[in-house]
Amino acid sequence: MPDPSRSEPGETSPSERIELDPATVERGLATLVLTIVELIRQLMERQALRRIDAGDLSDQQIEQVGATLMRLADAMDELCVHFGLSPADLNIDLGPLGPLLPR
Repeated sequence: MPDPSRSEPGETSPSERIELDPATVERGLATLVLTIVELIRQLMERQALRRIDAGDLSDQQIEQVGATLMRLADAMDELCVHFGLSPADLNIDLGPLGPLLPR
């Protein structure tokens, strides 16, 4: 049975293929989590606009939704600054499907 810790000539070992730097792992995880939160935030914003356009919300509800979405956007900006990310970093490229978030 071959030893999995040894690689064949010309092959790279798993430790050479995987980035094991803790700072990189933290940034990658933060990017993934913030991307998901940003996607949900944008979906919530679009749904709120649809409901406003349809007349489903009272003036007070519109104010509350607007204030909540602004606070969430501010929190996202703060987290991006904290982790050294730009909004473009959160737009994951899905290959043939294109970017995850609208530009």
